[in-house]
Amino acid sequence: MPAPTAPLKPVADDVPTANISVPEPDNDEDFALEGMNDLPESSAIQAPTTAQGEDVEIVDEEDRPHFPQVQNEDGAFRTQSRKVPVPPHRFSPLKNNWPQIYPPLVEHLKLAVRMNVKHKAVELRNSKASSPGALQKGEDFIRAFCLGFDVGDAIALLRLDDLYLETLEFKDVKNLSGNHLSRAIGRVAVRPPYPIKDEDRARRQQDTYSWRI
Repeated sequence: MPAPTAPLKPVADDVPTANISVPEPDNDEDFALEGMNDLPESSAIQAPTTAQGEDVEIVDEEDRPHFPQVQNEDGAFRTQSRKVPVPPHRFSPLKNNWPQIYPPLVEHLKLAVRMNVKHKAVELRNSKASSPGALQKGEDFIRAFCLGFDVGDAIALLRLDDLYLETLEFKDVKNLSGNHLSRAIGRVAVRPPYPIKDEDRARRQQDTYSWRI
């Protein structure tokens, strides 16, 4: 047994060193990912893949999203109706133009429509074949005619989705009264530049103080 103060001998490693060969990196020409040749070209546009049952948002050239039409999935049908009152001075034109008014509502919007002579109103009702927004479009069409628009101008509300009615009063732009207000109405109505008489001013005050757009 060696003395405690004896110098220690260096311990040799019993594990032999193995000759490990490190492979040299191959050339870049031989390196390729699996399926690289199967990738589509950069010019090809792939449609977005979503899970079954999800809605895909489609964007047109003007970056406006288009969503699919709402469908009634549960199968339940709810009857809705609208009643549009007709002013007394527009009821006679409504009777005269009725053959041109109801065909777009019935054929295009698939609505049930009738003229209530007793209450002086036009009644609208939806059907199973009508779209969810058809009832509102039909009401806007009748209101536009009651405000004084021609049938040809009011029918544009049924064909285009981005049209709406807005009433603008002259006093919202500038506070006018008396003859100044009558002259402003005449200028907007593209009347000839002659002095507006008092009787013409009274007739125009009874007609309207607002401008419908």
